[in-house]
Amino acid sequence: MTDGSGVFAVLRSRPVWAGHIAKVRVDTLSMPGGRTADREVVEHDRAVAVVALDTSGNVVMLEQFRHPLRRRLWELPAGLMDQDGESARSAAERELAEETGLSARHWSILVDIASSPGFTDEAVRVFLATDLTEIGRQGEITDEEADLKVVRVPLVDAIRGVFDGRIVNGSAVAGLLAASVALGVPVSTPEPRSADDPWTSGPSTVHIGPGVPDAPALGA
Repeated sequence: MTDGSGVFAVLRSRPVWAGHIAKVRVDTLSMPGGRTADREVVEHDRAVAVVALDTSGNVVMLEQFRHPLRRRLWELPAGLMDQDGESARSAAERELAEETGLSARHWSILVDIASSPGFTDEAVRVFLATDLTEIGRQGEITDEEADLKVVRVPLVDAIRGVFDGRIVNGSAVAGLLAASVALGVPVSTPEPRSADDPWTSGPSTVHIGPGVPDAPALGA
């Protein structure tokens, strides 16, 4: 809460850089105590992700290359709301069809995520989609999506993958855990990992040349 005296008011805003899917600006804010401070903001379209479950209790997962981490990750079907006038549900339906070749009859919202509010305004809405039908992948398949692998794994195995560090994508972590609670999926309480376990999900040094690690296998 503020006291109405202008704390955290934006005094000025300066655009810095604009790219294909993101922009960067610097805002100058009034701070408590009368100081001012600059805050860098990465502007990014809203996004959607989908926990798609089949009648056997399997969740649809994607193994997809992500350049900033220089590795392939396990992710949910997901994408940007970058089409004019498109609702979040319509974007989710489109992304599910484009990336997995599936449509779903039943849709509901699992959770909304502010991806990393310390520096970006990106937000993600995660849906639950059930009663799936194969329709074939839709749209143009290019770049990273041409390398994309679609698999179905038991939801309980995917949840184990969250706790043991095999699944690290933020919307996948939140969506899978939310689905397990919403659906009452019985999952044995995981043993917390050692505080000294290696942390491999952060950025790695960029190297020139071939070779990108696969995502770790999912399974019991």
